[in-house]
Amino acid sequence: MIIKKADIELDYDGVWEIFSDVIAGEDVFSFEPNTPKADLKKLWFADNMDTFVAVDNLGKVVGSYYVKPNQPGLGSHVANAGYMVHPEEKGKGIGRLLCEHSIDFARAKGYLGMQFNIVVSTNESAVKLWKSCGFSIIGTTPQGFRHQSLGLVDTYIMYKSL
Repeated sequence: MIIKKADIELDYDGVWEIFSDVIAGEDVFSFEPNTPKADLKKLWFADNMDTFVAVDNLGKVVGSYYVKPNQPGLGSHVANAGYMVHPEEKGKGIGRLLCEHSIDFARAKGYLGMQFNIVVSTNESAVKLWKSCGFSIIGTTPQGFRHQSLGLVDTYIMYKSL
């Protein structure tokens, strides 16, 4: 598997396959489950994002992430990132590899920290992974997410100094 800078022309459909499946679950991302494919460009490939894909040895996109400034202007020294792994590839360490790659990339690009603004508290595997990658919970938004089966659940703000 390699992690490479995404090419919007070559990787769009592979990322969409992952994105559309992940958001359909309605329990880990705040994107609307019926988000149209055309919106992927602004949500995952926007001009202010550096987007990467993980590609297996057969050329299949098995994961993706983006890094962007968490805030514009005077907050742009802190990165924000989002990650998705193909549902058929979960549990293979791809999320960890994407996170480690993104940390190295963000550090090399000059970011001083990385912040996740909304980590769903019931997504225990993600919370555990981010903690194991050095992120800490620095805040909680009570009932910040409408979970499809659990109703309103808390979300975490997680941060790591780079």
